[in-house]
Amino acid sequence: MRRDYANGVLELSDLNQDPIAQFQSWFADAQQAEIVEPNAMSLATATSDGFPSARFVLLKGVDERGFRFFTNYQSRKGEELLANPRAALAFFWAKLERQVRIEGRVERLSVEESAAYFRSRPKGSQISSSISPQSQPLPDRESLERLVADATETYAETDVPFPAEFWGGYVVIPERIEFWQGRKSRLHDRFRYQHIDDQWKIERLAP
Repeated sequence: MRRDYANGVLELSDLNQDPIAQFQSWFADAQQAEIVEPNAMSLATATSDGFPSARFVLLKGVDERGFRFFTNYQSRKGEELLANPRAALAFFWAKLERQVRIEGRVERLSVEESAAYFRSRPKGSQISSSISPQSQPLPDRESLERLVADATETYAETDVPFPAEFWGGYVVIPERIEFWQGRKSRLHDRFRYQHIDDQWKIERLAP
């Protein structure tokens, strides 16, 4: 199971000096290419003693601060980020033969930012976030659906309260960002940005 990548090349002269601007450019390319959920990203966290775990979540914003996502603070990733506030993200856009990798420290977003995003979601998603004991064992599917049904009835005519005590957003503040463009015969183009002394240093990496 192997394919030869031949869609594009990546040179130092192609890169924006700001990796966030470079990511935004590539993300726009992924949207234009009509990739399904181009904001899907692998999020890797680790326990305090270094045991890793990874899952896919959705990027919900990127700016000069970093990359934002939202989740239950009491989920496995939430507990791991509390114990070890560092994470790695990875995007793979197969249609464009591109990857982006991000590593950095993680901070919680403000309650105000999290609440604003929560209220922008469809009501069904608000209810699901409010009632799901994320990452905890369930006796069966029916018990989860009963929780949803009860909450749907409770909040049929009112807003769903924002569950600030256990749900909200994080921002990954990047320290390293790598851009990868597939090339033939595995001779891929790789460029890594590293944040050193308040500046971004760019270097080409061997494939």
